[in-house]
Amino acid sequence: MRIVIALGGNALGNNPKEQQSLIKKAVKNIVPLIKEGHEIIISHGNGPQVGVINLAFEDSYQNEDIPYMPFPECTAMSQGYIGYHIQKGLRDVLEDEGIEKSIVTLVTQVVVDRYDPSFKNPTKPVGPFYSKRLAEKMMEATGEKYVEDAGRGYRKVVASPKPLEIVEIETIRTLVEKGSIVIAAGGGGIPIFKQNEAKGANAVVDKDAASSLMAVNLNADMLVILTNIEQAELFYGTENAKKLGEISVTEAKSYIAEGHFAKGSMLPKIQAALDFVEATNHQAIITSLTNLTNAIQGIRATIIKN
Repeated sequence: MRIVIALGGNALGNNPKEQQSLIKKAVKNIVPLIKEGHEIIISHGNGPQVGVINLAFEDSYQNEDIPYMPFPECTAMSQGYIGYHIQKGLRDVLEDEGIEKSIVTLVTQVVVDRYDPSFKNPTKPVGPFYSKRLAEKMMEATGEKYVEDAGRGYRKVVASPKPLEIVEIETIRTLVEKGSIVIAAGGGGIPIFKQNEAKGANAVVDKDAASSLMAVNLNADMLVILTNIEQAELFYGTENAKKLGEISVTEAKSYIAEGHFAKGSMLPKIQAALDFVEATNHQAIITSLTNLTNAIQGIRATIIKN
């Protein structure tokens, strides 16, 4: 089978030492699928990591010796940084198993619409908190938007537009068909506009939405979205919580309409899974990293089918 696996950025650590340790543990859950002969494409989140990268350049507002680094470039840096660690972790484990396999990280661009509604009302918070005074100074210097967040200070907010096209999709396809494990669309991909000229967009594309689009374009047999729980739940966090096993597209849509999934966590995963299933008629799985092997066999996972 051809399987796209979307790793969450929060599971990958906040610094190089922690990340390498966590990734080495994470990839051990993927290796059994490689040994079984499946074609594996890995995407990943980058929320904590891109925030750290962005923070490293934040003093550019006060120190002219530090260059200002636009958000698309920060995302590109995170793709290389995280991809390198996944490549290294996978290679180390595969070598221990006596398996030779080409592993490649591809810096990936994703086309978004310049007129996507999210650009008129950016709401995705990124990076650290600032005082109102410093936030106003940075807004004046860059034209970016900062808003008060949960009483803890001001944070930059960026748009989160819908991914329309993965620029390097044919390269990814060629690498997969030649037997490579490909790490692509990291952090949702680097968002670019195609109207007039290919230009980086100050935005963050949802990782699960980009992974779903990539899986559709690659004619994948399965999309697996990994999170911190084995199964999505109804009435999450309450005494009436109910784990979801195999559900239909119709059932998933009804649960969305009833408001069971939080906007900032499970909802985008369910929606990405639905997009894939409806486009391909193949199944999507939502589960935890440690339950990956079981989930592929239909054990303790949320499985969405037509």
